Amino acid sequence: MELTEADLAAMRRAIALAVKNLGRTGDNPSVGCVLVKDGQVVGEGATGLGGRPHAEEIALDQAGENAADAVAYVTLEPCARRSAGGVSCSERLVLAGVRRVLVACEDPSAFAGGHGAARLRAAGVDLQLGVLADEAASLYAAYRPATS
Repeated sequence: MELTEADLAAMRRAIALAVKNLGRTGDNPSVGCVLVKDGQVVGEGATGLGGRPHAEEIALDQAGENAADAVAYVTLEPCARRSAGGVSCSERLVLAGVRRVLVACEDPSAFAGGHGAARLRAAGVDLQLGVLADEAASLYAAYRPATS
């Protein structure tokens, strides 16, 4: 699917959200997430201080039922599993009924590593990777992902 100016603006908003907590999220990377439905932002979030909650959790909680059929703009691939257990961000996006997910940067972490993207695709979510990756790359220059 071709990107629109609205797609680019929403991803830039997600990047701006992630920048705000850069260096303040412990071992976790700072991620931004924006949920848009019918042209309106229905939820947004950035990784919490110390690394919890995740950006997608915050945005989905804010959106509530409006997350169904929304588009998610996320600066880093949604996690496929959580270090402390619990529902992963890719699972939450699927369960909420998000129809499309645009991701800036892939996450080489053991907690994502393509598995978050694979879960989204398997659930029929329209997934686009690499959206404004060059603009988001500096967010993850110092990120040292977990390997197990």
